[in-house]
Amino acid sequence: MLDRMLPSSPLIHYWRRLHGSSRYAECARVLLAFSGIMVYGLLGGSSAAVIPAMLGVIACALAETEDRWRSRLTTLLLTLVCFATAAFAIEWLLPYPLLFAAGLLLTTFALVMLGAISGRYATIAGATLLLAVYTMIVTDQPGGPPRDPVHEPLLLLAGAAWYGVLSLLWSALSPQRAVRHALARLFDALADYLDGKAALFAPVRGIDQDALQLALAMRNEQVVDALNDARLILIDRIGTRRPRGATAMRLQLYFMAQDIHERVSSSHYPYGELTEAFFHSDVLFRCERLLRLEARNCRQRAEALRLHMTIEGNSDARAALDDVRASIAALSAQPHPPAAPLLRSLEALLRNMTAIQAQLENEAPLATTAYGEERALQDPTPQSLGEAWARIRIQLTPSSVRFRHALRLAIALTAAYGVLHLIHPRNGYWILMTTLLVCQPGYDAARKRMLERVAGTVLGLVLGWATLRLLPLSSWQIPLIVVSGVVFFAARLRQYPLATAAITVFVMLSFNQVGNGYDVMWPRLLDTLIGTSIAALAIHFILPDWQGRQLSQVLSDTARNDARYLDQIIAQYASGKRDDLDYRIARRDAHNANATLSGVLANMLREPGPRRQGHEALLRFLAAAHSLLGHLSTLGVHRQLIGPALARDAVVHAGALMANTLERLADALVNNTPLAPIADDTALPAAIATDGIDDETARLVLDQLALVLGQCDRLAAVADAIRAG
Repeated sequence: MLDRMLPSSPLIHYWRRLHGSSRYAECARVLLAFSGIMVYGLLGGSSAAVIPAMLGVIACALAETEDRWRSRLTTLLLTLVCFATAAFAIEWLLPYPLLFAAGLLLTTFALVMLGAISGRYATIAGATLLLAVYTMIVTDQPGGPPRDPVHEPLLLLAGAAWYGVLSLLWSALSPQRAVRHALARLFDALADYLDGKAALFAPVRGIDQDALQLALAMRNEQVVDALNDARLILIDRIGTRRPRGATAMRLQLYFMAQDIHERVSSSHYPYGELTEAFFHSDVLFRCERLLRLEARNCRQRAEALRLHMTIEGNSDARAALDDVRASIAALSAQPHPPAAPLLRSLEALLRNMTAIQAQLENEAPLATTAYGEERALQDPTPQSLGEAWARIRIQLTPSSVRFRHALRLAIALTAAYGVLHLIHPRNGYWILMTTLLVCQPGYDAARKRMLERVAGTVLGLVLGWATLRLLPLSSWQIPLIVVSGVVFFAARLRQYPLATAAITVFVMLSFNQVGNGYDVMWPRLLDTLIGTSIAALAIHFILPDWQGRQLSQVLSDTARNDARYLDQIIAQYASGKRDDLDYRIARRDAHNANATLSGVLANMLREPGPRRQGHEALLRFLAAAHSLLGHLSTLGVHRQLIGPALARDAVVHAGALMANTLERLADALVNNTPLAPIADDTALPAAIATDGIDDETARLVLDQLALVLGQCDRLAAVADAIRAG
């Protein structure tokens, strides 16, 4: 087990845990950057230069992406160009409020739309907007703006460049750290999904299966996000080269995780019916126990990746697998065994769990093959300027979520700029800061951010006031400035109120070095409340992104991507199994669509009043959609060439009819038109009948297509209920 491999010394053990934390690298870099700036300020007697330089560090750290050092160098240069353009433009336009307001409106819109190119550009754009506000703030220091308009931008850029150099060195010295942590997050998400799957096998009557399926769909969303993050990091490491060494091994782990995800998400038979059929048998209990042990194995692998250690095999899981095998054999040997479809499902489930356990126990889970189509990853970044512009152009429509957010944020920031001139031009730029950080694309994310921002600011002001009272000498406050900045980065992704409190303390103590920290307390609180109010009004009244407006398209995309996934699966029953790029793209698109659906519905449940109407029908739709994807995953798991021509032709014909049915369902969903019960179409039920089919694989496929048909009927009925509501 992993714990046996850890060092015995408590101090070494704690250090390994700390060093293995996903936040360690960024916090360590920020600590080094802040400390270097503080030392420079103290030795050079340039305390006024410390604040803008440290703000430049923060902006650059927030613009950072998990790239290898060569890609990070390109990103850093692009970031510095964007930072320089924003900082100098603001310094030159600040004396002209009308021109500044117009530039703020246009630049904000353009930067948000720039994020349509890729996630990397979205991160740089967001950090550039943040640095723009930082430029406004540093000109607001006591003593008035500097006489030289170049001085403050250069200090901000110097801080950003200093952090960028540290980041490049760190990336060059630890090229695999980001990959290991991405894979660790992936295996942790898989472990949670396995635990959720195990709950479906609990041999207890009366369990709400739909509720369990909904919980599982939410966990699947986390797995899909982790898979996408790991894929992007691996693509950056691999590029167009053939992967070698550690990168090749971690690519194997990624493909192993993909395969495990497909196997775990498969559904061989309705779980409620399994409970009724095997209530008096121990087979379901043994399946549940095995899945939980495999979840523990995934967590151990995640921990081993973080700590850069090896793990031992799990003898408990092997014994549990033997118990499942013996239990199924005992059922088959009964004088009156269960029905053939039930036994086929159990035997397929056993093969599936056996394959999962075999992969989890193998340090090199997949055999190394030639780096061709079966080991290629789809690069999502644009390959030319024309493709980048095409991505932006396609988003230039009011129906685009990004377009609406860009326009909303641009208007909100311009309004915030007008309000600060009406209320208090001095110390007023935190209004823009709050508006920028609170005005999120979705209602739920923005509402949560509003509450957390206000709570964190109040807590930070109280802590800052107490610190100024207890440590009146500014020299004593320097270590706390560094610590509060590091705490902000440590907490910003998981504990935003704490992060806000930390950055508020950071601001108060930093400004106390060049003036009076008490002077920024009330402006900080007042500006936070004003900025939050402006963001709230913008979210509600400027092209609001209510999830219901895109619901029809999301529902349709779910069915359409399922149809494409089914097409790819059925083709391999006719030609033989292969994990080529087309198949993996279709599988990923199906899971991404299902994850998008669960995210949209989760956000809808948090929207105000009438926006939540019909949520019960929507949740039933999500449960049915996730069940359908589970049956498709089962078909994907057991892909193999069907030998007998008659059986193969029957499977191909039935699969084509089912894919066409899913396409018709997608058309009906996007057009909001009723769809007749699918089972009334006699061609499809006849095509999936197993009469006269002797091949066991073909029988399994047709059984699963029958289950898919049942879920399609359920989806159509729920869609009609949603439409009627």
